[in-house]
Amino acid sequence: MIDELQASEPASYAFGAVIRLFGVILIILGTLNTMLSWRGGFELLSLPVYLLGAGALLCVIGGILRTDKQSE
Repeated sequence: MIDELQASEPASYAFGAVIRLFGVILIILGTLNTMLSWRGGFELLSLPVYLLGAGALLCVIGGILRTDKQSE
């Protein structure tokens, strides 16, 4: 019985963490793209803004899912 609880615990814990990690990756990519276009003197396109927004949204969703799984 203890083995069953320990085996199921990482799967429920990692569910929101994977989505949150993907959001952090999108935030980093959006930030790097913004800084490189700013440094190069190019006009800021909408893609980095969408990457930052999608990354922030995924971080929030991952945090909500992670706390929901921990409370159950």
